[in-house]
Amino acid sequence: MMRIDTHHHAVPSFYRDLLRKAGIDEAGGRAVPDWSPEASLTTMAELGVGTAILSVSAPGTTFVPNPADAAALAREVNEYLAAVVAAQPDRFGFFATIPMPHVKESAAEAVRSLDELHAEGVILLANAAGVYLGQDGQDDLFAALDARSAVVFIHPADLPGPAVPGVLPFATDFLLDTTRAAYLLVHNEIRRRYPNIKFMLSHAGGFAPYASHRMAIGITSDTGRGLTDILDDFAGFYFDTALSSTAAALPSLLAFAKPGHVTFGSDFPFAPIVAARLFAAGLETYPGLDDDARTAIDRINALRLFPRLGTAAPPAAESTVDQIRHAVSRAVMRGVTRLANAR
Repeated sequence: MMRIDTHHHAVPSFYRDLLRKAGIDEAGGRAVPDWSPEASLTTMAELGVGTAILSVSAPGTTFVPNPADAAALAREVNEYLAAVVAAQPDRFGFFATIPMPHVKESAAEAVRSLDELHAEGVILLANAAGVYLGQDGQDDLFAALDARSAVVFIHPADLPGPAVPGVLPFATDFLLDTTRAAYLLVHNEIRRRYPNIKFMLSHAGGFAPYASHRMAIGITSDTGRGLTDILDDFAGFYFDTALSSTAAALPSLLAFAKPGHVTFGSDFPFAPIVAARLFAAGLETYPGLDDDARTAIDRINALRLFPRLGTAAPPAAESTVDQIRHAVSRAVMRGVTRLANAR
């Protein structure tokens, strides 16, 4: 029963080159790592992962201020990832990159990626250039996602303010960023108005499970809604275990999340393999899980969200590496041409 990794990043070479040209060498205080599909396959073998759902992490497209250019970049990232998946659909899926905070362009790319490229879902940053997920004005995007019963993978980004010297953003700020988005999605009743969307929170939900009752009291005092309903909205998120499978974090997460709402995550390659192994071992040895519960987190819960991953046919005779290289090469060439034309 191989794992399904729902928090597994991709850093396409053309995307990394664009980051460097924009003067961006890190995300969350960590250097943007080198990556290739082959590197993912190697790491997956070490972690017992059968299938990884690829996603592009922060900063997404937010470093491209023009809406048309941001949409063009999102389009090329998604076509690249779709090519990787097409080369080996039993090993990879992908979450589509969406050019938020540009809502019109984001809704269009979400529809295209889900309907035409058959993405497993979309990745949305908790905040995109300071605009938080769940703030006013995003209904067109949520309506498109709700109509498709989409999975939305929420990943943190740098907080919209200066970092504190000596505090690595990925260690603390990222958790707050995810929690802020979760709070707004509940406070502004996005979870209620768009019930078909399955929102998945990175890194065990940041602080959300641990602080859920405190946040619910805040929402109750601000809106007058019932405490039980608010807590139910928080518990209805999905959560991955990336960098969170510890004896301190797991009890709170497992006590709070609804049954079937926790999935395995590695955070590769931003989490180096030694860290991914450490947290995977924490999940394997945690005494509060029996074999069935552990298997559910490793695979079964993800299959309920992404049933295609349980039925994907293996690739044809051409080798995995050659298939990926050829498909990706074609996608990159298309992307370079279209981005050049867009500019």
